[in-house]
Parts: sequence; structure tokens; C-alpha cells
Amino acid sequence: MNAAGFPVLSLVTWLPIVGCLVIMSIRGDEETVAANARWTALWTSLIVFVVSLVLWVRFDAADPGFQFVESAAWLPQWGITYKLGVDGISVLFVLLATLLTPICILASWESVRVRVREYMLAFLVLETMMVGMFAALDFVVFYMFFEGVLIPMYLIIGVWGGQRRVYAAMKFFLYTLAGSVLMLLALLAMWYQAGTTDIPTLLRTPFPAHMQTWLFLAFLASFAVKVPMWPVHTWLPDAHVEAPTAGSVILAGVLLKMGGYGFLRFSLPMLPIASAHLAPLMFTLSVVAVIYTSFVAFAQTDMKKLIAYSSVAHMGIVTIGIFTANMQGVSGAMFQMLSHGIVSAALFLCVGVVYDRVHTREIARYGGLADRMPAYAAVFMLFTMASIGLPGTSGFVGEFLVLVGAFQVNFWLAVLGSLGMILGAAYALWLYRRIIFGGITRDDLRAILDLSPREIAVFAPLAVLTLWMGVFPSSFSGFWDAAVGAMVERHQAALHLSTLLAAVTPQ
Repeated sequence: MNAAGFPVLSLVTWLPIVGCLVIMSIRGDEETVAANARWTALWTSLIVFVVSLVLWVRFDAADPGFQFVESAAWLPQWGITYKLGVDGISVLFVLLATLLTPICILASWESVRVRVREYMLAFLVLETMMVGMFAALDFVVFYMFFEGVLIPMYLIIGVWGGQRRVYAAMKFFLYTLAGSVLMLLALLAMWYQAGTTDIPTLLRTPFPAHMQTWLFLAFLASFAVKVPMWPVHTWLPDAHVEAPTAGSVILAGVLLKMGGYGFLRFSLPMLPIASAHLAPLMFTLSVVAVIYTSFVAFAQTDMKKLIAYSSVAHMGIVTIGIFTANMQGVSGAMFQMLSHGIVSAALFLCVGVVYDRVHTREIARYGGLADRMPAYAAVFMLFTMASIGLPGTSGFVGEFLVLVGAFQVNFWLAVLGSLGMILGAAYALWLYRRIIFGGITRDDLRAILDLSPREIAVFAPLAVLTLWMGVFPSSFSGFWDAAVGAMVERHQAALHLSTLLAAVTPQ
């Protein structure tokens, strides 16, 4: 039970399943079932979000440890417990998941017409898996939620996606599952070494240096696919293009953060020696991702694919920040992940707005939308500017901090990382100019309607957060400053100790 005596994390994690049970009990004709399923899913996800705000209000930012901890015996003979808790690194990811779920349901209100009940069930199950994964404090519980995310996402892409949805869903599933099998082996090795699956205990367990390298590579196989890092990123553009709009939103907004969160929760604090030794590899892969995928984004003719490749580039900035292992770099990576979760989700929603009206994502088919859709043009501009890191928006703070952290490690790392900002500005502004400016040349664009009240309600919280994070970044970074500071301190102390041991150990 947590400090307040109320199991708020269990409530936030499992309440969506209660909504699922209500939706499954709905009876009536197809229209009635669909309407009731939509409203039940929306109200359930809104209630979950409101309950999750307790974490925001009651969180003690000065405490670097885990808070709201709940623990119950589950498999005591194996030392496995059902244990949940959040610290400064995970608490805002829980809030991000609970915020984006009702936004996704509202965004799908009119676009999803078939199997509506099943669609809403998939999103509520997905919410449970996402929240549980960020809140888990037992490695086995974490792994179950981490893998559980695959199932509803696989169905969302495979059932409600585009023409090549089955191919994209299978590719997504196989890539992520293959990497996770190696993580399971790492989990078993750590369990055998430490005798526990308790994450706070594992964070304090010094693993042998030779073992750390293999564990790190096993984690890398899983987390690199989730981020996704080059060269295991190829599932992402296919998944985004074929997924329905809300599927792309939750995929970019939350699921891509699972890899970065894994690096911050496991690789960096538990395996400090391997993290330091293999940091040059991580920097190389990240820089290649930033530069290569930015150029690939230039070549795209599909709006969704362009934004998908930009996500790979932005997450490359995140992995640079994480493995600088200094306060500015890790804090910048945290900020960039949250910012990307909001901004990229909004950009996919922007694509969904015009796709619902014109039923094409081809960039060449658009132009001159500013004349017919001024509100849409303004919203799209805000999120485009945040994506390229304009000061005053959320995108600037994270990228700036990562580059400051990278500069402390290596001058050229900072220079090459900053190319992502320059190239990102080029392709994002090119996309905006092609779609919004110029003259309307197609008849179907002359009668296009501007944002509806429902769409404005979808964009409003994301726009507010984008500006809030840009103008008052400390109101967000304050949550993780203590936790990140303690993690960086432990990391440096472990490296210092290993250096001393190497110095006094006879060769």
C-alpha cells in the first residue's frame, strides 16, 4: 500500500479493465452497441486520467526514491511479488499514457465504423498494459506488461489498419518479440545472480563487469527495437502508415518511450560499467539514426511516413542524451521523450484530420489549405514548430539540454547531433509549405471543412502542454531532477569504484 493508504497505482492500472467488462456486457443492435462502447471507453479513460492526477498532486519531487509503492505476495516460492511504484523517471510517463488514451478514443469517434466495441476494448487493454509497464517494480511484472502491450497494438494495426495492415502488424510483432526474448534471458541471468526480481534491489546489486556487457547487449536487443534505433527501425514506418490515426498516436506518443524508459530504468543504473564501455556504440548508432533518417524523411511522399522517420531521428537525440550519463543529457532525454510524446501524437492527429476528409496521405495531393482551414493551419504550425525545436515550445528545451550534455562528452557528438535539428527544420517546413500554402488546385479541397469542435477538443490539451513545457520547463523537469541526479551520482560512483578496483587488482 502506498503512503496515502490508497492503492492509486493499482486503480489507475486496472480500472480500464473494468471499463472493458462494462463494454463486453453491452447488448443491442450494432449502432447502439457502437455508441455505448464509445461513451463507456471515453468516460473510463477520462476517470482513469483524473485518478492519475493524484500522482501529479501528491508526488514529492524532492524524494529520489519510489513513491506510491504497493506490494503483494504473488509467487512467494520464487520471490516474485506484485509490486508497483513510481519515481521521478516514470511518473510523468504514466500521466502521458492516461492523457493520450482519451484523446485517441475521441479522435477515433467518427473514423472507426467497424467493430467499434472491439476497437475500444483494445485501447482500454492497451492503457492497462502501458500504465502497468511504467509502474512495475518487479522485473517479472514489468516483463509481462512490456510484452502485453504487443497484443492490443498488433490487433489495432492488423484489424483497423490500411491495405497492408497484416504485413505491418506481423513485422511489428516479430521485431519486438524477437528482441524481448533476449531480454527474458537477461532477466533470468539477473535473477540467478541476485536471487530476486525486485527492481529497487536490483538497482543496488553490483553485477560482475564481464556479466554486465552481455546483459547490456541483451537489453539493447529489446529496447533498441522499441525506441526504435537504427538499423532495427524499419518496422516503424510500415506500422505508422498502416495503423489507424489513433494507433499511430499511441504508438508514437507512448510505445516508442518504452525503449528509452528501459535504458533509464535498467541499462544505465544497473549496468554502469557496460553502459560506459558501450556508450561510443550507442552514440554512433544514434548519430546515424539522426542524420540518415532525416535524409530519408526528405524523400517521402506520404505524410505519415515522413513523420514516422522524423520520430526515429528525434528518438536518436534521446539515446544520445541517455548515454551521456550526465545530468543535462539525461534530463534532456527525459524532456525530449515527453515532448515527442505530445508533439508527434499531435502531428499524427493533424494528418488524420485531412485524411478523414480527403482519404489520401499523399503530400502532392494537398496545397493551399490555409485558405479553407485557417484554424487547422494554425494548429499544424504550432506542432511543426515544436517538432523542429523552436524556442518557447517543448521541443527546444529537450534538444538544447541533450546537446549541452553531449558537448561535455565530445564536441563532435554535439555537432553531429545538432544536424538533426537543422535537417528536421528543413523537412518539417517543406511538408508544412506543401500542404498549407500555395493555391488550391483540386476540387475536393475547395469544399474542405475546418476543425470541428470535437477536433479542437482533441488538440487543445496537446497545444497547452506544448507551450507550457516550452515556457515553464521546470514545472516538468522538477519531477525527475532528484531521481536523475541520484541515478547519475550512483553511475559515476560505480565507474569510479571499478576504476579503483582495476588499479589495485594485479594483472
